[in-house]
Formats: sequence, C-alpha cells, structure tokens
Amino acid sequence: MDMAAQPLNRRRDAYYWRLLATALSFSLFGLGGLCLRVLVFPLLSCLPGDTRAHQRRARHTISWLFWLFVRFMHRSGVLTYAIEHPERLGRPGQMVIANHPSLIDVVFLIGLIRQANCVVKQSLWQNPFTGGPIRDAGYISNDGSMDMLDTAVAALQGGQSLIIFPEGTRTQPGRAPAFHRGAAAIALRGARIITPVTIKVSPTTLTKAEPWYRIPLRRVHFSLHVGADIDPQSFAATGPPPQASRKLNDFLHHYFLKELAEDERSAPGPHP
Repeated sequence: MDMAAQPLNRRRDAYYWRLLATALSFSLFGLGGLCLRVLVFPLLSCLPGDTRAHQRRARHTISWLFWLFVRFMHRSGVLTYAIEHPERLGRPGQMVIANHPSLIDVVFLIGLIRQANCVVKQSLWQNPFTGGPIRDAGYISNDGSMDMLDTAVAALQGGQSLIIFPEGTRTQPGRAPAFHRGAAAIALRGARIITPVTIKVSPTTLTKAEPWYRIPLRRVHFSLHVGADIDPQSFAATGPPPQASRKLNDFLHHYFLKELAEDERSAPGPHP
C-alpha cells in the first residue's frame, strides 16, 4: 500500500513542475527589481510630493508587488501558506520581530504591511536588482553601526512600523535561532509595542544551506503566527539600558524557542 501511494504523491506534488515554477519565480523577482529601478521608480519620482511622499509610494508599490509574488508562488503550486492574526500588523510605532528560517520571510512580511520600514542586509544595497528599490523605499541598512540603531529608533518614534530579524541572517537548519541584542535595544528606545511573528516552514526550503533549485520532494507550507503585543516599557523599568536590553532579548529568545518547539496549532489550513 505504501509503495502504491508513493508514486501517486510524487505526481500530486508535481516535482518537476514546481522546480520550473520556482525558477520562473526567481527570474520574475530579479526582473521585477530591475524594472522597479530603471522604469517604475523614476516615473514615480516625477509625481509631486516631498521625499516622505515618494517613500510612501515606493513602499506601497514594493508591498503590493511582494504580495503579488507570494500569490504567484501559491497559484503556481510552489507553496501554500496560512497566516494567523494578520490584523495585528501595521500599527504606528510597532516593531515586528520575526525568526528567519527562509529567504522569502521578508517578502511575506513586507507584503502584509503596506507601509513597513525594514532593516535589511547591507549586501542588498549593492545588489543591482534590489539596491535601487531599497534606497527609494528608505529601508535601513544593517551595517551594525550606531547610526543604524539611531535611524531605526527614529523611524519608530516617527510612527513607522519596523520589521526586524534579530538573528541578522537566516537560521541554520537544525539549529535554534540566536538573537542579537540590537533589536531589543532599538525596541526599548523607540517602539510603542513589539509584535512577535513566528514563521514555520515545512519542509525547510531556501535556507542558508540550500540553493534555490534544491526544492523539497513535496510542496512547502509557510505558517505565520502573529503573536500578542509585548510592552517594551515593562522591561525598560527593570534597570539600566544594558540590563533591560539583555532581559528583553532573553525574553524574546525564549518566546521564539517555545513557539517553534510547539506542535502545529489547530490553525486554518493552507490559504485557498
């Protein structure tokens, strides 16, 4: 019976079609970034308004295209997804903190939050496909400097939503996430609220150790759970900034370890 079911599952999961669709998805993503840089954003910059208005248009455009990209990957059979409590995202002064199991985690989060700012890897600023859109949207380069921390704090104090991955890079497969204290320090200085987002990917894909073409034998499912708000001021009152930052970082780290260790919740199934 198992031997009879195995070929059926392989046909149902359409491995070679998903490989082709994955290649097409990455090609579209790269070409889309290039088109944004050389065509779309130069046209948007001709519209009236100051720098802030241009950034808002750029972020809205990127968010809309990212969500379109997610929908394309879903419709083409590359992945399925389920999102719990997305209505909790996108509030003024909100720091969205997430674990980072996959290359496209940020695509999901920016696609869900229309006007989000984001701390992104410095290498993306030099990338010919992503550098232009990132600069136009005013995203923050994660260069590890004090200026980066101050810029992130100012964004939160100015009422922006900020997405940050405390690991700084994708989680190594089979290892627990390790959080850097920078995110906690930013939250204590500037965030009105912290909202954790737990991301689970089954089976794992697009990790740091896997090239895009090494797709799993079955279709990937992304599960995003938007947790309850955390008040950073409850940690700010526990002691001097370094001590408060350490306590908040430890709390967030243990929160994610606990969430990731739990069995899958009885959440809604994959998005239709």
